[in-house]
Amino acid sequence: MLCLTDVLVTRTAGTPARPPGPPSLRTAVRDPYPLYRTLRTHYPLVYDEPFGAWLVSRYDDVRAALADPRLVRVPGDGPPAAPEADRLFDRALRGPALAALTAAVERGAHVLARRLAAGEEADLVGEFCDWLPTATVVAALGLPYEETARVHRWCRTGLGDSGGGRPELGAFLRPLMARRRAHPGGDLLSVLCAARTDEGPLPDRTVMGLVGTLLGAAGETTARGLASFLANLLDHPGQLEVLRARPELTAGAWAESLRRDPPLHVVLRRAVEPVGAIPAGATVACLLGAAGRDPERFTDPDRYDAFRPDPAPLTHGTGRHTCSDALLARLTAEHGLRALLAALPGLHRAEGARTAAEDLVRRSPKILRVRTR
Repeated sequence: MLCLTDVLVTRTAGTPARPPGPPSLRTAVRDPYPLYRTLRTHYPLVYDEPFGAWLVSRYDDVRAALADPRLVRVPGDGPPAAPEADRLFDRALRGPALAALTAAVERGAHVLARRLAAGEEADLVGEFCDWLPTATVVAALGLPYEETARVHRWCRTGLGDSGGGRPELGAFLRPLMARRRAHPGGDLLSVLCAARTDEGPLPDRTVMGLVGTLLGAAGETTARGLASFLANLLDHPGQLEVLRARPELTAGAWAESLRRDPPLHVVLRRAVEPVGAIPAGATVACLLGAAGRDPERFTDPDRYDAFRPDPAPLTHGTGRHTCSDALLARLTAEHGLRALLAALPGLHRAEGARTAAEDLVRRSPKILRVRTR
């Protein structure tokens, strides 16, 4: 495995002379990219006292940090990094369950896109991106459709580190799980209830945690990534038209958007033992937003190129921190775009001012006004 200490020592050796005084992330909420360039060039590893974390900003260093077993997930920062949970999802999301999830994405995307087609102008964030991921998992899990709004609220306000942290979610799921155990169907909740380990069937608490994790990821990270993806394509109508003709290229375009504009710019880790200059117990901020635009890794890194040969995004982590929501995010992006292009053949950006992102950690368009015809 690549050693973070070796990477930092090697890459820092030729660093140019630093400008006076280390910068802080807290000074660059609205436009972090100039700061990212300064960090990559002069401060590849630096302690940011106002932010309370060591900053890692170069692509290779961030990739190594995400895979380093000495740097563990900080509670509350993104989906759990439990290997067993990822294995359970990998096992569950195959065969009929994967087909059910894919069908749910397609169905939800086409329903939402057809609603947009009824008007001349729409906000893709509030009317499409915010709802498609949650509606997808509600349908795939076979949850009652009339509960979509309530589940959506749970997802947007957080479900706790276990994914099942809300008592209301447990009360909601228990009768549904009991029915699925007695009379399984083809939905994803039935698959999870029927899944087995060496100790036997998964207990209710484990199933609730997996469901909650999936809903939580669908509620925010995937929605933000989808909004940035659509914004990038609308800003490059020539590339959008190529994808209309060649939808098989959409997966690469999605990966490129994750590289250039990840929905999470900062991922936190905690050192359980010293890692070079980083002491045990310290917080490490892996700057995905800086790493994705590292000119030593990518040619013309600030440019969005849907057909870039190797975008290599770090949004869903690497090594043992790989997130189980990557599949859901990709399916949502691919089928969401196809549904929009089918229902809105004249889709383009609406005229007017664009809103700027106001959150450093989670960045994506707040509003995406478009003309539907």
